[in-house]
Amino acid sequence: MIDYETFLTELYVMVDDFCKFHVEPITGPGRKASLSCSEIVTLAIAGQWFWFGSERGFYRFAKRQLRSAFPSLPSRAQLNRLKRRHQATMTAFALFLTEQVGRAVPYEALDSSAVPTRDIKRRGRGWLPGIANYGMSKRIGYYEGVHLLISVTPLGTITGYGFGAANVKDSVLADTFLAARAYPQSRLYSVGKLAVGDYVADKAFSLDADLARWAEHYGANVICAPKKNSLTRRWPKQLRKWLAGHRQIVETVFDKLHNTFRLVTERPHDLTGLQTRLAAKVALHNFCIYLNLQLGRKPLAFADLIFM
Repeated sequence: MIDYETFLTELYVMVDDFCKFHVEPITGPGRKASLSCSEIVTLAIAGQWFWFGSERGFYRFAKRQLRSAFPSLPSRAQLNRLKRRHQATMTAFALFLTEQVGRAVPYEALDSSAVPTRDIKRRGRGWLPGIANYGMSKRIGYYEGVHLLISVTPLGTITGYGFGAANVKDSVLADTFLAARAYPQSRLYSVGKLAVGDYVADKAFSLDADLARWAEHYGANVICAPKKNSLTRRWPKQLRKWLAGHRQIVETVFDKLHNTFRLVTERPHDLTGLQTRLAAKVALHNFCIYLNLQLGRKPLAFADLIFM
């Protein structure tokens, strides 16, 4: 267990080293930003803990407690604009951490989760028309928002992520995700690199045609149990239970994102805001695993990692 100031220092040092060696400085017209790239990324990542409640809550804490560390802290609106400007750096840092922890694992777990962005009972088009939509989730029922897909190692590190509208099927998301990994595109860099081993997934990804296409065209071997009414494949109960045990890690990771890093309560008003918050939460998740391993703790022991 460490105090929050020590945690912030450890995070800043690692972010600063990453920015020095992996990030090109952002140049352009206008006044120089009041904070450096390292400071902006550190504040964005460190403010995702659930106890701050919101970005507004973290900003109040930073003004009160972190002025000595960030004397040139700008207004909240300006800080939010700076965070969005460095969203790509946060994503790159999150994926960099997966390499530091290690990706030489036999499999990665692939799964999706509902991310509400607006109360479904509200009228009108909302803040994210064309991006968010109506969908159904076993966890929360009908919702308005997006569908988040992640790939996770057995340790719990997130090696890549992407999202689509809430009504997009898992198989469609996975097809785009695996294609972007096999044939990298600058616009879809958050998906990360191809897995070293196989992927394990639930029965929502179990169409035989999809599995064969992913293996042939993307080099991705996805292992998932067939649906119970499948006529082409039959799995015994023990084998289904074995696969469910290997997939459990991704459910744990989603719980951390939704509750420990308050993804379930976020209500972004534009696409860049959504992308920035996702990048910051994934980076914080991976950094906490990295820090726990450095301290000789269990990778996902986040609850008692920090005391305020």
